[in-house]
Amino acid sequence: MSLFRTVSLTCPSCGAMSEIEAVESVNADRRPDLRDEIIEGTFQVFPCGKCGEPVRLEPQFNYLEVGANLWIAAYPGRMMPDYLDVEDSVSDVFDNSYGVHAMPAAQAIGSDLNVRLTFGWPAIREKLVLSREGISDAEIEQLKLEILRRVPDAPLAPGVELRFAGIEDAMLHFAWIETESETVLQEFAVQRSLLEELSDNAAAWGPVRTQLENGPFVDMQKLYMGEGRATAE
Repeated sequence: MSLFRTVSLTCPSCGAMSEIEAVESVNADRRPDLRDEIIEGTFQVFPCGKCGEPVRLEPQFNYLEVGANLWIAAYPGRMMPDYLDVEDSVSDVFDNSYGVHAMPAAQAIGSDLNVRLTFGWPAIREKLVLSREGISDAEIEQLKLEILRRVPDAPLAPGVELRFAGIEDAMLHFAWIETESETVLQEFAVQRSLLEELSDNAAAWGPVRTQLENGPFVDMQKLYMGEGRATAE
């Protein structure tokens, strides 16, 4: 079941207050239209009742799609620096819902779910597009690191992130996006064969992949934010 709650929203343009239905959880197996809205960038966008300007809520909800073996905790982009604490909280929520503390029927569902944590709308959209295309998110994060190595003038900066956008004509499309505004700053594409090259060199990428998959926040950005979580010996 997808759950919503009524909240008050202040328009940043005119300051008017409106009551809207904010999402708490999305069940994409029952509501695939909500998954499509996330991918299209129209989910949780509301026109101001006074001035008509569109306002988008920050993401803060859980996403479940059993058919895609996917469970995502989506959080606002501004919370990314605290990802370790958020990971702990998210892991507790999952354990109580589908993990070790859940009922046996729920555990049976949870055993096949990939648990992920995202920050900001571009990040959860990317996870859903990758799921749709059947591409590993960890491999895409490795590819991003390879792109940064090859493109020294990439516009990497606080609040700007590199996101996978989709596949077209055997090309992997990416965009540099300002997280908060979702403004696309730059777009480019690379041959899919580059991703296959990284897959063929899995042994060399092993330590990096271990770091990427150490916790539900599978994102190259965490490699630039301190020591991170200790890996199991």
